[in-house]
Amino acid sequence: MPTSDAPLTDLPHGFRDDEQRRRVRRVVHDRLADDREPQECRYLMRFWWQLGMTYQEVSVEELRRNVGGRKLAAVLELISAIRSSHEGIDAWWAAAERAFPVVEDRGFNAVADGEG
Repeated sequence: MPTSDAPLTDLPHGFRDDEQRRRVRRVVHDRLADDREPQECRYLMRFWWQLGMTYQEVSVEELRRNVGGRKLAAVLELISAIRSSHEGIDAWWAAAERAFPVVEDRGFNAVADGEG
């Protein structure tokens, strides 16, 4: 698992290609970041940005303080996979899609139904 003092600026370089990065970012965005948990969502979205940026957007310590339980474990596993192998990233992606359902955007649905 990543240490709290290791910067995450190397993450964008760990993907096989842009498609693999897009797939992983889609899982983080669609399955982990839930705006019903605003603080957690904010840090997961900062992590989402970190996956494409070489500057420090978020630290492991900030993720540990603001993301809980299974989601934190999934993010830490992803960081390790990115630093290990492209196959590990593919395995993470497949496991995360099985473990986390797509987050329903209740605000969008309310506006679309004329309630907002």
